[in-house]
Amino acid sequence: MHTDNIFNFEYSYLSLPDRFYSLVHPTVAGQSEMVLKNAALLKELGIPTDQTTRLLAVLSGNEVPSNSTPFAQAYAGHQFGHFTMLGDGRAIILGEHKTADFKRYDIQLKGSGPTPYSRSGDGRGTLKSMLREYLMSEAMYHLRIPTSRSLAVVKTKGPVYRESIHPGAVLTRLMESHIRIGTFEYASYFGGTDDLKALVNYSIQRLFPEIGQDENPVLSLLQKVMDLQIDLVVNWMRVGFIHGVMNTDNVAISGETFDYGPCAFMNAYHPETVFSSIDAHGRYAFANQPGIIKWNLARLAEALLPLLHKEADKALVMAQQAIEQFDEHWKDRYYRTMLHKLGIENRTTEDEGLVDELLELMKVLKLDYTNTFSALSRGAEGTVNPQDHPALKPWLEKWQISVSKNSQGLDTAKSIMKAYNPVFIPRNHLVEEALDAATAGDLSLIERMLHILATPYEDQANCENYKTPPESDFEANYQTFCGT
Repeated sequence: MHTDNIFNFEYSYLSLPDRFYSLVHPTVAGQSEMVLKNAALLKELGIPTDQTTRLLAVLSGNEVPSNSTPFAQAYAGHQFGHFTMLGDGRAIILGEHKTADFKRYDIQLKGSGPTPYSRSGDGRGTLKSMLREYLMSEAMYHLRIPTSRSLAVVKTKGPVYRESIHPGAVLTRLMESHIRIGTFEYASYFGGTDDLKALVNYSIQRLFPEIGQDENPVLSLLQKVMDLQIDLVVNWMRVGFIHGVMNTDNVAISGETFDYGPCAFMNAYHPETVFSSIDAHGRYAFANQPGIIKWNLARLAEALLPLLHKEADKALVMAQQAIEQFDEHWKDRYYRTMLHKLGIENRTTEDEGLVDELLELMKVLKLDYTNTFSALSRGAEGTVNPQDHPALKPWLEKWQISVSKNSQGLDTAKSIMKAYNPVFIPRNHLVEEALDAATAGDLSLIERMLHILATPYEDQANCENYKTPPESDFEANYQTFCGT
């Protein structure tokens, strides 16, 4: 069944060779219920917020807009270091919505039924996992970190069978593009040079037209994606975010965070923190994220080798030289950002040591990552005052000296710090509490959390429990799951 158009859809992706996608309609979900709707984002996209019935019909997958040619994307990827053929197994792109100011966004239904890439899966999503992605992606957006957005969560009729029986749901996800490093791996390993060239040209035209006339646009593409990924992961580290499943198919070349299945936020600082139940060896632990994104970028470089230079040996040298730039670029942006968390703008090598020393102290003292930086930013307003810990006092003295040298006084430093150090993050125990309540039909906790996390850099009255870390026994046993 078709419904009147509510999106302004185009289909530039379908200009690619047909090996990159399969045309497929969402599975009719039956009786559905709108659980969460992002009214602000709908307005930003120019979509009427009062079209509840039409929106529900489309975003549940029950009806397809008459201007829609839905499709699932094909891609491959390295999952925990092992290469495999993949594809959208439970997600379908309805189209590319073009806004009044000419921005283009993929509108994707996640949990909308099987596709040719589902293998043995049912293509469905659980209500809890869809609510989780909505909450986490919107939290990341308000933390000013590039991310997919969530337009709605629709509860669908009928159970979803996993390790137990769950209510089903469809999430509407919005991204600048769903092109991944794994898309290039797919083109390189399962297609031919013409397929790879078509993908490169399309990606540049859609996302990075400014590099189209460069001397070597393919090399520029690799460097551009590297820059975006460095900036993205630096920001993850800034707020204590652990993605949990940094496979190459989960790395968008647009530099947006997406696929929030097993993600979590760190409480007490420890570089080896990992929560994902499927990451038994800590491959994607907090401190490993920079090295992993470098490894993933090397896989992109490998995929691009046939187009980097017509001579294979020269292409390999160009790829290696590009990847070798990562460490220097990472160090520069990481310390610049971390020193902004300390209110220091004009940094020196000695200042970089301040960051390392503080993190080591936080590890030894088991200090909360968010609250420690927040307390430094806000003095007595903070929930944990570093001055309560005698071991921190020598560091505090050195920090104050550096601030006086490299900033325009403590007040200026604190204004910088407040822009980099959130007061509120999605605390893991509160996320689980809100999701459990919402799954049972009580949306009050998740709505309250979304409201607080919409202004994470501002302190708010009567919200002390949202700053408080969980009890140590919760943290020791907490695990996240992909939610498929």
